[in-house]
Amino acid sequence: MIFLTEIGEVKRFKKLDQLCSYVGLIPNVYGSGEKERVGDITKRGNRHIKSHLIESSWVAARNDPALSMRYNELCSRMNGNKAIIRIARKLLNRIRYVLINKQEYVLALAA
Repeated sequence: MIFLTEIGEVKRFKKLDQLCSYVGLIPNVYGSGEKERVGDITKRGNRHIKSHLIESSWVAARNDPALSMRYNELCSRMNGNKAIIRIARKLLNRIRYVLINKQEYVLALAA
């Protein structure tokens, strides 16, 4: 419910990247001349949605077989907290798909 009240109409975001930017699930990029460094996720964005989405991602990583498999794959090469941000982006993409297409959320099957 928080997502629906904070976002409003999800179709106003033409791409997933625009929605991720609004929520704040994008990295900070520091650049100077030829040097560029990518940091942690930005502090900008909607804090309510971001915190609830990350908490929901922990639950989804335990209950959804496909997200669980992806989380374990990501944890083999990065910190678990960084991996959950990637899962949050996937979950946000699924929520966007459900709202745009007006379909029920289906747990993905791990092949």
